[in-house]
Amino acid sequence: MQHLKSFDYLPDECQQMQEICDRISRVYSSRLEESVQRFLESLVQLKRDYLTALEEKVLSLLELETGG
Repeated sequence: MQHLKSFDYLPDECQQMQEICDRISRVYSSRLEESVQRFLESLVQLKRDYLTALEEKVLSLLELETGG
């Protein structure tokens, strides 16, 4: 959370970013295909506190598929 505050995000934005990172952490695994790993890594590197509709759908599908 402290790391996120260095980007001048508001507290609510930091919380949203943390929630996205937590979801990604639950899904990420070395057993995933490389392309899926890269997709998840790209989400972590975003400089915004939300996911697009498509990003949200893909992450939700990965959560369902992996039990995350």
